[in-house]
Amino acid sequence: MDKEHVKSAADKASGAVKETAGKMTGNEKLEAEGKYDKAKGEVREVVGDVKDAAKKADKPS
Repeated sequence: MDKEHVKSAADKASGAVKETAGKMTGNEKLEAEGKYDKAKGEVREVVGDVKDAAKKADKPS
């Protein structure tokens, strides 16, 4: 697991907390921030997957 995967998990977790807190309190801004953080986490996960694939492709068989 590289840095992008770790950051991805952190973004998704904080996003889920923010989104839930926003829903519970009726704070639309906090809910939107949570959704944004979760989406950012998804993007970071894809970036990490691409980096992993590139590393594996560079290794000789």
